[in-house]
Amino acid sequence: VSTSLYFIIMLSRFSKCSLLSRLALSCRAASNLSLKETLEKVIPEKQEEVKQFRREYGDKKIGEITVDQAYGGMRGLKAMVCETSVLDPELGIEFRGYPIPECQKLLPKAPGGEEPLPEGLFWLLITGQIPTEDQVSELSKDWAARADLPPHVVGMINNFPTNLHPMSQFSAAITGLQSESQFAKAYAEGINKTKYWEYALEDSLNLIAKLPRSEERF
Repeated sequence: VSTSLYFIIMLSRFSKCSLLSRLALSCRAASNLSLKETLEKVIPEKQEEVKQFRREYGDKKIGEITVDQAYGGMRGLKAMVCETSVLDPELGIEFRGYPIPECQKLLPKAPGGEEPLPEGLFWLLITGQIPTEDQVSELSKDWAARADLPPHVVGMINNFPTNLHPMSQFSAAITGLQSESQFAKAYAEGINKTKYWEYALEDSLNLIAKLPRSEERF
């Protein structure tokens, strides 16, 4: 879970898009690049944007902390950059700058369906781009190919006592899947930080793909 969250947070930048920016993003996503190929193009651009932004504004203050905020769980404190979504008091929740009605309109749907497919929203969250139907279809196939659970996780779930809460089973199953972590293996081998995202992506895709199979057994 931490790897997935780390990956999404690291890719989350500049979600508030103007109309022209949104059109540009949609055009860039109109190709049939895979998710990894898309990120190979997006990540260097975003990394440079962040570096430039920090060079210009790194020493600027963004707020003050009160005692009440410290006791109240840091409520209202600006302390983290995470722009995959934002809750606007007027427009409601937005994903990468797109309000829910726009997401419903622009993201690919299943044949005959009225709501966007989760693969499309996932693509939007981590790339900032509207995917094509082909890209969503390929991501769906990729998840299906990754879905099988390793035998030790299946055995662990099957041996849980019947009175163990489903969320406890869920958490244990996720922890058990750490043995399959490509990021952990690559990190232990000393990979360069510039390559972290590639292995974090693999872990994220594997975890998402395996969650439904885990839940089936609870």
